[in-house]
Amino acid sequence: MSDWNEPIIDLDRYQKELAYLVNIDSSSSEPVGSGKVAAFFQDQYEQMGWQVEALQFAPAIGPCLKITNTPAEHYDILLLAHLDTVFPLGTAAKRPFSCHGNRAMGPGVVDCKGGALSGLYVLRALQEKGVLQGKHICVFLNSDHEGISSRYSKSVNQALARKSACALVLECGRANGNLVYQRKGIARYQLKVTGRSAHAGVDYKSGRNAIEELAYWIIALQGATDFAKETTVNVGLVEGGTAINAVPGEAKAAVDVRYYDRQEILRIEQLMQGLQQHPHVPDTQVEIDGGITRPPMLPTDKTRQLMQLIEAQGKRMGVAFGWTASGGGSDGSFAADAGTPTIDGLGPVGGGAHTEREYMEIDSVIPRARLLAAVMEAILQQPVE
Repeated sequence: MSDWNEPIIDLDRYQKELAYLVNIDSSSSEPVGSGKVAAFFQDQYEQMGWQVEALQFAPAIGPCLKITNTPAEHYDILLLAHLDTVFPLGTAAKRPFSCHGNRAMGPGVVDCKGGALSGLYVLRALQEKGVLQGKHICVFLNSDHEGISSRYSKSVNQALARKSACALVLECGRANGNLVYQRKGIARYQLKVTGRSAHAGVDYKSGRNAIEELAYWIIALQGATDFAKETTVNVGLVEGGTAINAVPGEAKAAVDVRYYDRQEILRIEQLMQGLQQHPHVPDTQVEIDGGITRPPMLPTDKTRQLMQLIEAQGKRMGVAFGWTASGGGSDGSFAADAGTPTIDGLGPVGGGAHTEREYMEIDSVIPRARLLAAVMEAILQQPVE
């Protein structure tokens, strides 16, 4: 086994390339920027002699990249990362890549451009060292992660996962350095309430207040949160009405549900169906749209075997970390749902994702790259069975 004390990453070059990537707006709904980020990775991998297939699922999103070192029916390792960010156009110009002491900052610096870039450096080092000789590696980089929950790419993700012994996700390590072994599933629903509009002063009785009906839904749904089962229900967006002196004939809401137990989704959907069938405000109707967007990432016996391997390499490399169960979404959830042992959070350490405070700890880049290289080498020598 290699000690990986030799440089894996030229930090100056890494930061210049990361600055280039961060300074490109790559919102999920903005294909031009995501396309530029994808083009960077395509060029870098092709220079290494890897095969890159650009997959264009829809005009409104950037390309997704399937990258392999050799054609194969089965992969020893699948690496996952995303190229898009949650931020709208113009964000990169307002707060471009910058360094403040040990922290690099900018939109997408750790979520997930830093991790995708680290993966490239590690694979280049593994290839130059001959570790990948006779082995089969696949990298899948998608551009529809943030805004639309990997709606288009998830089927490819799962197909690749089923052909892979394990999946390693290059999302950032938690702020305390922890890796992620478990994630909640996510379900999202849109509610549209139809009542009857009327003049609030002249014709109040003939109105059917859609906001009033929605209010009962909000109270019932928020009350469906079950902390004992770690299920949360959040009515995060509401709108309705046209004027203060009009009984509102329409109202809308968006609902976010996080869960581990799939039976919880059934419970919440049954609750909504009951509310739908028995409206509190007579003559109002509610349309329900949506469902599960990401399944839970739940550890299996094979996952725990992979965790033990990673822990052993962490001790050997002198890289300290713990394990975290997260409520946030990841493309690792799709891989795990396909039955593939999956570990997340193998990118550099950082925090503040989805905010203007997003940061990456610069001094974590090289240690985490050493850890990833050691883990991949160990997996290739002792495959997860």
